[in-house]
Amino acid sequence: MDPTRALSGVRRRADHEERAYAGEEERPLKGYLALMGAYGAGVAGLLAAARAARRPVPRLSPVDVVLLGGATHWVAHTLAKDPVTSPLRAPFTRYRGTSGPAELSEDVRGSGTRHAVGELLTCPFCLSLWVTTGFGAGYVFEPALTRFTVGALAALTGADLLHLLRGRLQDAE
Repeated sequence: MDPTRALSGVRRRADHEERAYAGEEERPLKGYLALMGAYGAGVAGLLAAARAARRPVPRLSPVDVVLLGGATHWVAHTLAKDPVTSPLRAPFTRYRGTSGPAELSEDVRGSGTRHAVGELLTCPFCLSLWVTTGFGAGYVFEPALTRFTVGALAALTGADLLHLLRGRLQDAE
């Protein structure tokens, strides 16, 4: 069978499945697939580089896991919601207003992969996988620097929580 014809058939089937899944909604399945492919390729590249460099997989202590969680939260939330990082999201979003202290509300714009990237960049939960994977690579390739960075960023998470708590207490007075 002709490879071009086979690929055309696969594309037609993918288009059909996308329409059947999405109905009347904009659900950029091909964009999501591209993002999953990019993530998978990045992880595969990191694994290959770690093996080539004979880097061991470190064991994370419970303290490392807690600090990693705090750092991941801070970075993902900052990338997805902070006004200062809005230039990174601007090609994929439209400013709508504020949604909390130092937090923006943005609508995703565009279609296809652009829309899928916009959804990723405005969702701290979605970004967390990418961020924690980056920190995981740091633990493999530069463990001391990564532990310092993760600790500092987890401290920022704690500071943010204290700022929010203080604001709530002041509002309650």
